[in-house]
Amino acid sequence: MKFPEIVSRTEWQKQLDAITAKEKTATKALDALAAERRRLPMVKIDTPYTFDSPTGKKTLLDLFEGRKQLLVYHFMFAPNVGGWPEAGCVGCSLQIDQIGHLSHLHARDTSFTAISLAPLANIEAYKKRMGWTVPWVSSANTTFNQDLGITTEKEEDHGLSVFIRDGDTVYRTYFSRARGTESFGTVWSLLDVTPLGRQEKWQDTPEGRPQGEPYTWWRRHDEYGTAPGCGCS
Repeated sequence: MKFPEIVSRTEWQKQLDAITAKEKTATKALDALAAERRRLPMVKIDTPYTFDSPTGKKTLLDLFEGRKQLLVYHFMFAPNVGGWPEAGCVGCSLQIDQIGHLSHLHARDTSFTAISLAPLANIEAYKKRMGWTVPWVSSANTTFNQDLGITTEKEEDHGLSVFIRDGDTVYRTYFSRARGTESFGTVWSLLDVTPLGRQEKWQDTPEGRPQGEPYTWWRRHDEYGTAPGCGCS
């Protein structure tokens, strides 16, 4: 493997300062984008969806748990040929692994939940296997996924939806999928500050450093060294 060039501490600090200045510019650009996002219009949710939860039926309003805002991660856990799989999407599993303690979101009047098409029993079994404590409900027997553009004729997609409520009225304010959800995943941002990066072919990486196919290295956290890669985006 080809390592980075070795320089003096003074030269290293000089080049680091140049990168830091660019990072500050990028941060300000992201702040400006977030400001635009906060000014997006919203759409009213009229359908009275009822989800299956470990404590019984829950409406979309119930998922707010009395808070003003709700983040929903649309977790891919959909039927395959011959029935339901025993495990959810590898990439979505990596995403949920990176969710921190929800008390910090709650402090800003914001709740979080995952929602999947899978029956509640499958969700609960997989959640126990993964050791997760995040709220997770089933949208089976509802049109929630289809109405929000998450489910197609062939499969369930993934993504992040944002909702806000005005009293008992719920509105959808934002949605992002694919790499748009990387922003709340620390694995990618931490790898991006290392000399080797994500070690995926699409990244601009100096010659002589490891690079492989994107996504294929992902595993469920209890499957590294044993299971095939994800292959999803």
